[in-house]
Amino acid sequence: MPLCKGGSVKIDPILSSTLLATTLAGAFSISAAAAFSFALLSKVVERMVSLSVGIMLSTSLLHALPEAFESRAGARGLFATLLAGLLAFFVLEKWAILRHSHHHEGDGHHHAHGHDKRAAGKAGWMILVGDGLHNFTDGILIAAAFLADPKLGLVTGLAIVAHEIPQEIGDFIVLLNAGFSRTRAYVYNLLCSMMGVLGGLLGYFTLERAGELIPYVLVFASSGFIYIAVGDLMPQMQRRATLRETIPQVLLIAAGVGIVLFLTRHHG
Repeated sequence: MPLCKGGSVKIDPILSSTLLATTLAGAFSISAAAAFSFALLSKVVERMVSLSVGIMLSTSLLHALPEAFESRAGARGLFATLLAGLLAFFVLEKWAILRHSHHHEGDGHHHAHGHDKRAAGKAGWMILVGDGLHNFTDGILIAAAFLADPKLGLVTGLAIVAHEIPQEIGDFIVLLNAGFSRTRAYVYNLLCSMMGVLGGLLGYFTLERAGELIPYVLVFASSGFIYIAVGDLMPQMQRRATLRETIPQVLLIAAGVGIVLFLTRHHG
């Protein structure tokens, strides 16, 4: 960073714009998702788990993974990263079970009958890991866009906010369902959003190398969302096998997919 005549540090406007955009994008999307989730969804957390499944699977399979595989990265390496990610989240889940979650039955969080402490808390911690990686990648993308063109950086930041809000709603649903209090869910998600700032710094200072890593980070983060949705949330939904429960589940999954398709089509 160059020095001004008075000896003060002159901050590159591209760097300051990147830091401001990543900070505001994270804080705004988290706060907007929290306001919506806590105001409208906290009383129907169990049903809204279906919405989060649709959001996580479609974000991963229809947006993040295609973006990664359309890059110059080799397909074999990306598939290896996907495999490594799935296995890593399996190990993380085992660790969470052994360490015990913070959830206990009868804690007032309205979990399904028989939803014991081992089944509830593990998905919450895994979603935070995956979300942090996703935000890290978003920060790199924002930095790359600002370095290319400040106007493009602004548009990219707005687009990221647009697709982050529904994803963060899904995250809040999972955390509430896992026994997190509203305050803990908000604070932990906000801390995860700061990974975007770190990604922005990395993208600004080491853009070429970071750019080569983006597809792999996208795939690894996607593996977490896929594992959580398929390995934890969908089996939980299967415990309610009646037609009366199944129809809303399918409709909410479809709604989650529709939200992501709409936003990626108009803002991607």
